[in-house]
Amino acid sequence: MKRRDLLKTGLAGIGGVAAATAISAPAIAKERMEINMVATWGRDFPGLGTGAQRFAQRLSDMSDGRIVVNYFAAGERVKAFDSFDEVASGNAQMYHAAEYYWKGKHPGFAYFTSVPFGLTYTEMNAWIRFGGGQELWDELSADYGLKGLMCGNTGVQMGGWFRKEMNSVDDFKGLKMRMPGLGGDVLAKMGGSPVSLPGGQIYENLVSGAIDATEWVGPWNDSLMKFYEAAKYYYFPGMHEPGAMLALGMNNEWWKGLSKADQMMIEAASSMENDVMMAEYNAKNGAALTKLVEEQGVKVREFSDDIYDAFGEAADEVFETVKEHSDLANRIHESFVAARESVGGWAKLSDQAYVRQRNRVLDL
Repeated sequence: MKRRDLLKTGLAGIGGVAAATAISAPAIAKERMEINMVATWGRDFPGLGTGAQRFAQRLSDMSDGRIVVNYFAAGERVKAFDSFDEVASGNAQMYHAAEYYWKGKHPGFAYFTSVPFGLTYTEMNAWIRFGGGQELWDELSADYGLKGLMCGNTGVQMGGWFRKEMNSVDDFKGLKMRMPGLGGDVLAKMGGSPVSLPGGQIYENLVSGAIDATEWVGPWNDSLMKFYEAAKYYYFPGMHEPGAMLALGMNNEWWKGLSKADQMMIEAASSMENDVMMAEYNAKNGAALTKLVEEQGVKVREFSDDIYDAFGEAADEVFETVKEHSDLANRIHESFVAARESVGGWAKLSDQAYVRQRNRVLDL
């Protein structure tokens, strides 16, 4: 081969490699993205707050630092319950909260945290992902300029802390109890006075006597709040939040402006936190309950069937009011009921039946 031909061949080869490299590399490097995220939880609050912070850090890590999440706990940028408006207005891009805090804006939001006699963690996941729940949530949120995703769960919650034993339905009359969401409406139907307070304000109100009782989450979180210093009776199970889902709320216009890849990255980080948070609560609640009983003298009590029946009757009245609110509220409720019957019916023959027999055999 002549030297001139060899040079041509070599240069052509080099050019081909360069062209291939140019094609395989991104045409334009993605720009750095900065996100302001507000939350309804205190800084480093175990479970709820640390889960939100963990999501924020995970999203940054998944993007190799390209996405920077500026996390603001309750009170650091806006007050806890101002998170909704902060994101809906576009002043921040994300919030982490419990959607039932917004039931005053629309009762349908309550269903995307938890409602009385509602869905457990696994049932909620099934409804949101495969039962039409996400689509209804999207429809509701879009009316307020928002987009929501599952981002945590605390599981079946305890019924609450009480200064006295709750022996009958009459004991709820006049009771001032911290209980948000539709659970608070059930309490009102039973003659009680529901109070909605951010987590950081519950202890002082319970100790001062401004409220007579409170629910919060479960043994792990509740023990850290030291509610046992003011109320020794700890009741179960909570009818109000059988699988409280936490939400990542985003400004909808901002969300729609993201690339598909960035949307999927956010969805993946949010979905992972939904799983991790539930695992953490399940891992830590049992040991925390033992410590409450053995070291703090807490008296664990179960609500009687009569009280639970009264809860059920009051819940039916509350749901009727919700259904009358609007067509969308009615469709959300009907979809939720269908999931409770279908998914819950299967759970009765699978999870529940197995756990009942396992505990009987092992005497657990």
